[in-house]
Amino acid sequence: MPTRTEILENLSRSQEQLFIHFRALTPEELERPCTKSALPNGKPWRPKDHLAHLAFIERKFQGMIRLTIEGETDPIGFRTRVGTTNLEEVIAWVHQQNQVYVDEHAGDSLEEIFANLTATRQKSLELLEELTDEQLTLPVPGAPWADGTIGGVLITNASHSVMHTTWIEEGLQQQA
Repeated sequence: MPTRTEILENLSRSQEQLFIHFRALTPEELERPCTKSALPNGKPWRPKDHLAHLAFIERKFQGMIRLTIEGETDPIGFRTRVGTTNLEEVIAWVHQQNQVYVDEHAGDSLEEIFANLTATRQKSLELLEELTDEQLTLPVPGAPWADGTIGGVLITNASHSVMHTTWIEEGLQQQA
């Protein structure tokens, strides 16, 4: 179970590393498709798309955490939003939501995406500050991330950015 300090340090470090990494990419690299969409027939993702996606998911995690604190039994929404817990159907729904968001933000500049990420991360840090140590240990019903606790979901934002950065680098190297 991650501690408050571990969560704070990981979120801060990952954001700093993410911004350094993306500022080092050329404008051409930022726009170059580097990975296939997980959605069949979806547009390939560029590094900027991956970056925009990170803010989208972090905000989703914030909502799940707040719903958990409020006592919601399905804070992730697979049963209520998707109408099923069938893994294939859930994954297809998640891919659809991700692609829609990325497509909606395809024209955002790098600075707009950074500003969105900064504001989103600030909200996560504010949420962390609001939570008690006991709340950090509460399970998020249905959460497959980290240890499934509120703290685990929060710290997942750090590993999520590392995972996407790795995919971007691999994709750009394959393109070269």
